[in-house]
Amino acid sequence: QLQLVDSGGGSVQAGTSLRLSCAASGGAISDYAMGWFRQAPGKEREFVAAIDWNAYNTWYADSVQGRFTISRDNAKNAVYLQMSSLNPEDTAIYYCAARGSSSSRIYNPRSKTTYDYWGQGTQVTVSS
Repeated sequence: QLQLVDSGGGSVQAGTSLRLSCAASGGAISDYAMGWFRQAPGKEREFVAAIDWNAYNTWYADSVQGRFTISRDNAKNAVYLQMSSLNPEDTAIYYCAARGSSSSRIYNPRSKTTYDYWGQGTQVTVSS
């Protein structure tokens, strides 16, 4: 079974950058479409970014478009989220997620229900 470990979070000042990592084990990440979601206190988990199996397509939430970049390195079995120009509204726990290529559900990269596996989350706190 695929396991995901999120890392790279921290407490930073507004305007700075962070790079989150998601390391996979128990399977080849090349068999999975990947996504990043986040959940702020008192709010539902929301879509941030997604990347398909071969990195031909990426998707972003409007709130992070132009500031965040999702990438994958199948050789390292990892996915990354490069975040720049961070602001306090980006404060949340960030989770990576994976969806197997054999899944029978409709693939909607922006939907939580698309994904089969989740990381434990990594806290990002941005102060003004």
